[in-house]
Amino acid sequence: MSKKLDGLLLLVAMDWLIHSQVQAQQTYVNNKQLDCYNTNFNYTTKGYECNGLQSSCQSFLTFRSDPTYNTPVAIAYLLTASATRIASINNISSDVASIPTDTQVIIPVNCSCFSRQYYQHNATYNLKLPSETYFSVANNTYQGLSTCQAMMDQNPYGDRNLLVNMSLEVPLRCACPTSNQTALGFKYLLTYMVTWGDSISSIAQLFSVDQQSVLDANKLTSSSIIFPFTPILVPLTREPTKINRAVVPPPASPSPQTPIFPGGGSNSSSNRKWVYVGVGSGVAMLIVLAVFAFLFWNRKSKSHEAKPVSTSEPKALQSESADYSAVPVQDSQSGSLSSLGIRYAIESLTLYKFEDLEMATGYFGENSRIKGLVYKGSFKGDAAAVKVMKGDVSREINILKKINHFNIIRLSGFCLHEGNTFLVYEFAENGALCDWLHSDDSLYRIPTLTWKQRVQIAYDVADALNYLHNYTNPPFIHKNLKTSNIFLDAGFRAKIGNFGLARTLENEDEGGLQLTRHVVGTQGYMAPEYVENGLITPKLDVFAFGVVILELLSGKEAAAGDKEMLSASISLVLEGDNVREKFLDFIDPSLGNEYPLDVAFSLANLAKNCVTRDINARPSIPQVIMTLSKILSSSLDWEPSLELQSSRSMSSGR
Repeated sequence: MSKKLDGLLLLVAMDWLIHSQVQAQQTYVNNKQLDCYNTNFNYTTKGYECNGLQSSCQSFLTFRSDPTYNTPVAIAYLLTASATRIASINNISSDVASIPTDTQVIIPVNCSCFSRQYYQHNATYNLKLPSETYFSVANNTYQGLSTCQAMMDQNPYGDRNLLVNMSLEVPLRCACPTSNQTALGFKYLLTYMVTWGDSISSIAQLFSVDQQSVLDANKLTSSSIIFPFTPILVPLTREPTKINRAVVPPPASPSPQTPIFPGGGSNSSSNRKWVYVGVGSGVAMLIVLAVFAFLFWNRKSKSHEAKPVSTSEPKALQSESADYSAVPVQDSQSGSLSSLGIRYAIESLTLYKFEDLEMATGYFGENSRIKGLVYKGSFKGDAAAVKVMKGDVSREINILKKINHFNIIRLSGFCLHEGNTFLVYEFAENGALCDWLHSDDSLYRIPTLTWKQRVQIAYDVADALNYLHNYTNPPFIHKNLKTSNIFLDAGFRAKIGNFGLARTLENEDEGGLQLTRHVVGTQGYMAPEYVENGLITPKLDVFAFGVVILELLSGKEAAAGDKEMLSASISLVLEGDNVREKFLDFIDPSLGNEYPLDVAFSLANLAKNCVTRDINARPSIPQVIMTLSKILSSSLDWEPSLELQSSRSMSSGR
């Protein structure tokens, strides 16, 4: 009886494991990415579901070089990755070395769970041509690494309202291993882009893995059809290396709708079978592996869950920031970085020669000074900002070298010289936001920012905070957000800088709550729970962001002398009697009537919610992004001639 019961339990366990293994894998997109307006795909096209052991992990993509993106630097810029790591993993001589066209390149990226739904790696793309669409960007520019459905879902612009120079979020498809894959020894998932001549067998052979593991990872069977330009997940037990195989040129006019046949052709009479691999004895092997995995997992699950994630391996500390500099490396002199900070920084940033910095900045002359100890420099024709700092700045370096986002000032390198650290940043042509809002010098009064520019700036800042809070590993709290730390590029797109006070987000399950006795910040931007109790959570950034919105709306400073702080004044404006008149007085007079009153009122209410004293009543950054997306869309469609009609919709008093 006992043996029968044991046998029954084993069969049940095998059935459960095999069933859960199938359910735990990712669904193959199956060419559905071509139908941008069909929403009946059970979210297959939105991304790979967050079903792995980790919410964030090291992942890999493949990309085929083309005449536009044919160097590690160019590919890194497109995919928001590290040029140095791309060159290293693909055995390319340098970051700027040319790659033959149609060469498969492996791209290491950080993969994170978006809104607890989809795994993705975020890239940013600026539209270059009037003919570009969500479809063309996803399937042509990014070669199928994203989908038009995912892009339409995560961008505020309608598909018919795309304009040149618009910045689009591009969610690239990646995933983290499931518990079953981890139990079988798989540590990484690689997103491989299928091309002509590929089969599951050849893909598995290319990466030296079992065919069945690839089938399982994509919920495919032996009779499933695969298509060119679609992603296939490949489970890996170790980090991949350079792909070594002859380049297979595509047909003259390939169609992604045509299924792939074993020989690579689509019409040959000798190639009438769909692409597949036989399972045969592989099924039996899978069952054996499944039973083994179940027993192994059952024995080790507790110890596995309790085991902390190691951070001692250098590879886990490598940057996901692209290194765009070609300045030669020097032997570092003693400076103000900790020895640990130097070791980690060298892995991904350029060490500049002090002589090069002197030449670039005109020997740090007054004509090159931007503000304080920040100077403008020119490196081989490219502008950069050089900041002179004392003390241990390894915290800021080690944060900035790990992150890469369009709306965050990029750190390209540093120099150590006579006890000083010289940080070399991306140059923001239009300077700090505070100078555009609060300049009092009438002789040098700069033009006012338009309404659309202000809303775009607010959205850019929120996008950067959303990236820091939800997409970096580990997540970060900026902790020092203010208009003097927000910079504007040539197109008036906002970029956050100054990460000297940033903190990693700890205790995520408890809302990221931390306590400190060392309260540091700028009056007017610090949340009351931080000032009074030293409480640090992501809502600290939300409060400061609300203050920034109020500055964009009013043109006033966050705290002017002994006057009431801006964060407290907005409640008085939006409550009580004569709301319309009070709100009109609150708006920056330099805007005149060139703004949509209803939309401005919505933005003010968002700011009011962000700066409320009740930390639990403040919206999260993803909630802020959703509201701002609608406000931005309405603002981009707004014309001054419509203001008379829209302003009548607001009551003159409450």
